[in-house]
Amino acid sequence: MKLRITNVFLEFTKSEKNAGLLLIICTMCSLVMSNSLWSDVYIHFWHQKVALSALHFKMEYTLEQWINDGLMTIFFLLVGLEIERELYEGELHPIKNAIIPVVAALGGMMVPALLYGLVNFNSPTIKGFGIPMATDIAFSLAVLSLVSDRVPASLKVLLTSLAIIDDLGAIIVIALFYGKGIEWFYLMSSLGIFFVLLIMNRLKIYRLTPYLILGVVMWYCMLRSGIHATISGVLLAFALPFKYRENKNPSIQLQEMLHVPVAFIVLPVFTLCNTAIPIKMNFIDSMLDVHSLGIMLGLVAGKPLGIVMGVYLLIKWKVVRLSENINWYQLWAMGMSAGIGFTMSIFFAHLAFNDEVLVQSSKMMVLLSSFISGLLAYLMFRLKSLV
Repeated sequence: MKLRITNVFLEFTKSEKNAGLLLIICTMCSLVMSNSLWSDVYIHFWHQKVALSALHFKMEYTLEQWINDGLMTIFFLLVGLEIERELYEGELHPIKNAIIPVVAALGGMMVPALLYGLVNFNSPTIKGFGIPMATDIAFSLAVLSLVSDRVPASLKVLLTSLAIIDDLGAIIVIALFYGKGIEWFYLMSSLGIFFVLLIMNRLKIYRLTPYLILGVVMWYCMLRSGIHATISGVLLAFALPFKYRENKNPSIQLQEMLHVPVAFIVLPVFTLCNTAIPIKMNFIDSMLDVHSLGIMLGLVAGKPLGIVMGVYLLIKWKVVRLSENINWYQLWAMGMSAGIGFTMSIFFAHLAFNDEVLVQSSKMMVLLSSFISGLLAYLMFRLKSLV
């Protein structure tokens, strides 16, 4: 199993690692504020209505909805751009290099979903199967950075690659299973705009402005369609041309523009908003229910088990060989770090449940499970010299 170290990877991990540390600080601050004397004011702030109007056009949502449906679309746009770049010139290029992270990511998504499904079988909470499927690359790399001297570079490449593929899997799951009642007019309108964007790509239109303007219109139509609006960010990313012309690449240009604001504004704001969780007894009691148990099992046990099983089958069937500088213990430890779900898992909790108790207890269990996964990964790498 040989994976390359590229400048794309080095740039990516540097920013993600720093972003992960910032998210940890934001989480701690938000939890403290949510359970302080200013709790009501702080929580009400995220649930206040914010209107956007012009002429006869008006949109009114809570600040939390604007963040989850609007700001997170920018995050998904960046995810799509990163996937595109990896396929063209990163760790997944040529496509044969993708076999290991693809199979590892599939195992890391399917096993947690299966464990959650078994625990929640015949329960209304089965809809939460997507919650333990996600890996938060920023948090995972932040944990590995604490023991960077004990983590082979090729293992970091594998984690980064499978987390990117994991994001693509999450996008597909959202599109297929977490839509509401479909408004066909708006859905077809958004797909029509996507088709226009693809034509612009084929016509070799390299200016970003028309893509971004149509992207905003596509986002609005997708928001109204019943399919989650964040999908429009991914569609816009895949519609952008990835070819050089006079040393300009629209896709890379936009990716470089978005990296800092997404890492240090969008995700921290999302974190502050979605970890505004008051510790109430009914939330704590609900953490003992089957949906919470499914989240814990999926993230803490399912993630590493699925990833290691995927790589093991590839080696057993002689598709690949395990790299000489990676052993099975390290692979288990890396799989454990992938159990840090956080951003995407919290996002899935909002998509899966409408009941406040279910949403908040799910988010609390995501935080607890992610903390346990991160701590175990850290300890496994730190103590590996004793093994």
